[in-house]
Amino acid sequence: MKWLTIDEIKQQLRIEPDFTDEDQLLTRYGNSAEAVVLNTTGRTFEELKAMNPTGEDAIPADIWEATVMLVAHSYEHRSPASMQNMYTIPYAFDMKVKPYIRLANKEG
Repeated sequence: MKWLTIDEIKQQLRIEPDFTDEDQLLTRYGNSAEAVVLNTTGRTFEELKAMNPTGEDAIPADIWEATVMLVAHSYEHRSPASMQNMYTIPYAFDMKVKPYIRLANKEG
């Protein structure tokens, strides 16, 4: 994972730090969530870090929150969606990521 840590994910999910049985699964969810954010925004990790309004060498807080929310959503809703079991990514994810979406390709 580029910006999430397993400890942050466990804190979000309220999993005890010393419980390691699902670390591999949580890491997969973390990698997947980061990829979704990068694909959704059309930006690289470095571009997102450069957009941090605080000037810190880290991704913006909104991007971090959206990513960890997506991990939590994946963890809590592991089953595939069906007509009886329809879950969508929380609207807050869209609100947090939308300002960072690349609107046009840079050319020239």
